[in-house]
Amino acid sequence: MKDLFSLQGRVALVTGGSRGIGRMIATGFLHHGVKVYISARKAAACEATAEELSAIGPCVPLPADVSTVEGARALAAQVMEREPSLDILVNNAGAAWGEAFDTFPESGWDKVVDLNMKAPFFLTQALHAHLRKAATAQRPAKVINIASIDGISVNQWETYSYTASKAGLIHLTRRMALRLAQDGIVVNGIAPGPFASDMNKQARDHGDEVAQRVPAGRIGQPEDMAGAAIFLASRAGDFVVGETIVVDGGVTFARGS
Repeated sequence: MKDLFSLQGRVALVTGGSRGIGRMIATGFLHHGVKVYISARKAAACEATAEELSAIGPCVPLPADVSTVEGARALAAQVMEREPSLDILVNNAGAAWGEAFDTFPESGWDKVVDLNMKAPFFLTQALHAHLRKAATAQRPAKVINIASIDGISVNQWETYSYTASKAGLIHLTRRMALRLAQDGIVVNGIAPGPFASDMNKQARDHGDEVAQRVPAGRIGQPEDMAGAAIFLASRAGDFVVGETIVVDGGVTFARGS
């Protein structure tokens, strides 16, 4: 029981790991003994974050654009060149687009849906054999898809492709979990609420104001996100399959009231 949350010696890839939710998860993993590869589209940001996080533990930058199938496969190839297997994959890279219904463009649809829903599927597909190599009867490999509470309940913003893609990712997580469980790969998701990030600028820039709408009375902290990911990645989460854990301080319930 004392090792229930241990991740010592495991290897993880976190996409979108240079900032925001991805950085929070990568930091938590490093503190728990994981060797972490972080990926981001902007090479300079990816490398700078990896250098900072290396003060905690081994963190390796792999700049990549996973919004295309070719980019996802290229990132997978980089991981496979460096590691004999992969224990944990966190599909976190994402994008958002807000615009009025009458002018919402196709580019705002394709960019968001490709990165938020298509990329997790094809990157997992490209790393399937590597995840399977890491899996044993006693210790399954893990895939964690980062969704959003906006895929569960409707917010006030006109973010059509974002909400649709995150709702789709939640259901895709269930479908992938059912298939990959037979290979010793456990797939789950996390749906974050208000955390300070470049994607959630309201929480980042007006945290006190946003906190007033959160039943828990505050916005999410890095430890909250790291804790959920560590739970799912560790032995503690082995029997949780196809679920998406909501980490939002009660916001989803408040929206529904």
